[in-house]
Amino acid sequence: MARWTDSAFDNEEIAAVHRAALRSIARVVSDSDTPIDNDAARAGIASMLRAGNVLVLTGAGVSTESGIPDYRGPQGALRDHRPMTYQEFMYDDAARLRYWARAYVGWRRMKQAHPNRAHYALAELQAAGALSAIVTQNVDGLHADAGADNVLALHGDMSRVQCLSCREFESRESFDRRLEDANPGYLQRLEEVNLRVNPDGDVDLSEEQVRDFTMVGCRLCGSLSMKPDVVYFGEAVPADRKARLKQLQESSSGLLLVGTSVAVMSGYKMVLDMLRAGKPVGVINGGPGRADAKVTYLWRGMVGPSLELLLDDLDLS
Repeated sequence: MARWTDSAFDNEEIAAVHRAALRSIARVVSDSDTPIDNDAARAGIASMLRAGNVLVLTGAGVSTESGIPDYRGPQGALRDHRPMTYQEFMYDDAARLRYWARAYVGWRRMKQAHPNRAHYALAELQAAGALSAIVTQNVDGLHADAGADNVLALHGDMSRVQCLSCREFESRESFDRRLEDANPGYLQRLEEVNLRVNPDGDVDLSEEQVRDFTMVGCRLCGSLSMKPDVVYFGEAVPADRKARLKQLQESSSGLLLVGTSVAVMSGYKMVLDMLRAGKPVGVINGGPGRADAKVTYLWRGMVGPSLELLLDDLDLS
């Protein structure tokens, strides 16, 4: 992907937001000197769940066992892939075409992903009353596929697209069929290419492969300015989701972070808000996190096995 400079934007305010988005993407979360006692953390988190009504925030680390890489883990996508910012998507037609060529391939592969034991364990905890709701930063829809309800997809999901000109929505299935009709043989030409699906649902393609792709327009107005219904880096979370999140935080007894480093501010702010309200915050994550030094219970471990141990502790397995 082209690395945009500030001069690519005519508007300084847009350029400033773009720079902030790049800083958020590039933020490195490293290990601190925070002591880790996994046994004590496990017991503490189990006590939170026994009390019930715990709000869960999940990140990309929940879906790695389903074949979708995370951003900042040991094999994270940020090592060789930078997601597109909202400003690039909105103000560069070539960048938008590049996204759709890559997403056309990646979304089809993401559809093949299935919930893993972490998704099912969280759904089971929710059904038992331990969880008030699941807030996810992921866009893969796997929590719902695992049977969870009351799921707030904070950053949207890949199930529909919207025209930026007339605001008409279309299901991703319908849009994908139209892309397939416009690109006969495109996927077959890539069958032998080893392409990794990124957390945001796209894959890396060469410029030649992008040029070979044909975009389709809005069904209603014909505009080629189509956007997946997801929140990009540099884009604000919709106000109705923020309001719903605030309500969930206020009505929940505590917060459990699962598979997220809360490197971006929206997740980190949740931690600060809950701690400020005097509510416990637990973490289950395979790597370091931005809030490790602040949380009540820090459990460094693989997400799926750790959640299964908690099911045992609560006699739910």
